[in-house]
Amino acid sequence: MARKTKTKKTKKPFRPVRWLLWWGVRLFSIVFLIAVAGTLLWSVLNPPTTFYMLQERSRLGAVDYQWVDMEEIAPVMARAAVAAEDANFCLHWGLDVVAIRKAIDAGGNRGASTISQQVVKNVYLWHGRSWLRKALEAGMTPLVEAIWSKRRILEVYLNVGEFDEGVFGIEAASRHYFGIGPEALSNVQAARLAAILPSPKTRSASQPSDYVRRRASQILDGAATIRADGRADCFQS
Repeated sequence: MARKTKTKKTKKPFRPVRWLLWWGVRLFSIVFLIAVAGTLLWSVLNPPTTFYMLQERSRLGAVDYQWVDMEEIAPVMARAAVAAEDANFCLHWGLDVVAIRKAIDAGGNRGASTISQQVVKNVYLWHGRSWLRKALEAGMTPLVEAIWSKRRILEVYLNVGEFDEGVFGIEAASRHYFGIGPEALSNVQAARLAAILPSPKTRSASQPSDYVRRRASQILDGAATIRADGRADCFQS
């Protein structure tokens, strides 16, 4: 009887490019699934804190933060924030290409971050200038825009934004500066709160500088404009 010969298994050669590609696809898939899960989570639940709040709490010992629903915020506050930070909020998909081009033409000295980008940075990422953070921000912003409504994005923005050292969100800011709830904000008060958003640690809404007064006046005009021309329709009920 003929003896069966065992076939010797040949070892597959190691292909580093294929190996890197395979692990790269797996890593991207994991990161993408985590990003989707996180986006879905905060689309229905309110963020209890953020990385930056935790940093400030560690530095200061405590922070003032309390969530408030959009229905409990004076409508003029939402319009003022959009007029101040992102007038085309209702028109873009998270990245304002026109504003980015203008920023590049100006040499990068002017900001081009939309409200959606700022929400992604505040809720999911960290503060600071780095290409990694900007890349993650640019990648996650369209995902947030696809899953969240514009009204939800603005609601989160108003709730997690910093308005003074250790003061986060429009509820805490309204009581901190004016001793009232956000539902009772006047047009001028809302505009002044929006005016300090880019630099909350050096500006005051209750003791405004001449610059804050002028800026607030411009914001009031802008808020009236976006209300009249329909650029506030995506977040107004």
